[in-house]
Amino acid sequence: MERSGLNIHLAVEGSCGGTSFGLHLAANTILDGNRVLWASSDMPDAKRFKQLFSHLSPVESSRFHAMNFGGRFDRAIDAILEAANALPSVSLIVLDDWCSTSGRIPAKNIEQVKRMAENAPSETTLLLVSKGSIDASGKSGEPLVARGKDAMESAGYETWRLLRPNDGAQRTLSIPNGEHRLIIEDSGFVF
Repeated sequence: MERSGLNIHLAVEGSCGGTSFGLHLAANTILDGNRVLWASSDMPDAKRFKQLFSHLSPVESSRFHAMNFGGRFDRAIDAILEAANALPSVSLIVLDDWCSTSGRIPAKNIEQVKRMAENAPSETTLLLVSKGSIDASGKSGEPLVARGKDAMESAGYETWRLLRPNDGAQRTLSIPNGEHRLIIEDSGFVF
């Protein structure tokens, strides 16, 4: 899937592989000779990280730059933008679990990710991973809805959804132009 320069808001069903999806894209980005900036309040699970990065050398893995965005979100965005514009070849920025797991996404956070989209290098892909929610009203007709979808799209982000259609390793990645059936494995995702 071509994703260069896209701004993606990935809404995920709980524990279905959102972090793994971000790590999979990160490993592929590094394999292509580029850098990744990863920001989260928690680092990815060490075992899962090792599985997804096992095919990369330690030198290649050094192009994965992780930071914690605990504290003021605006300052974290400042640090991300500074790194994205100072380091060479940053082609992926991932904000994993960048907002609370339920409820409305605060408008001030949406303003900050909009600022990030406007000021990051144009060829850099932005991937924001957050928990989706279930539409209790049934009006959307979707099994999983992205929280803040309209506001995020106004901020310049496409809405993608990652779902588990049933028990097991199958996943569905819903993107604006269709759906992809995926299998999650130790090494990442396969079509």
